Amino acid sequence: MQKKYRPNVAAVILASSYPFKCEIFVARRVDISDVWQFPQGGIDEGESPKEALLRELEEEIGTGKVKVLDEYPQWLSYDFPSGAAKKMYPFDGQTQKYFLVRLDADARINLKTKHPEFDDYKFVDVKNVLDGINHFKKPIYVKVLSYFKEKGFF
Repeated sequence: MQKKYRPNVAAVILASSYPFKCEIFVARRVDISDVWQFPQGGIDEGESPKEALLRELEEEIGTGKVKVLDEYPQWLSYDFPSGAAKKMYPFDGQTQKYFLVRLDADARINLKTKHPEFDDYKFVDVKNVLDGINHFKKPIYVKVLSYFKEKGFF
């Protein structure tokens, strides 16, 4: 049986101080203990990945005030861990388009959104950003961050 993947976008967010200081935004999920991740979310029907990116950032971190610097060239897919599978039915996993964005200087992060997904956030030096990532998406994060590094962004 063929697996079904939910279309999704994800954002690697650089602080507004970039390129002078290379720090990346990570946020702690409200529903899973001590899991830090990049913001991400589903693509609605009729929505382009870039439109979904800006909407999801607004919904998850309270601002869509970003400049898109680049995007990962392929879609990356992963399967949900067994515990999450029921919640995400009928999907077996997600296929994601990753964007590299920089926060605008006047952007204000607000995690107290209509449906909060995160309860804390921090900006971490790019060299240490993977240290706090301890979940099944880490291999994808490594691939995406390596790509943006190879392109000269950090």
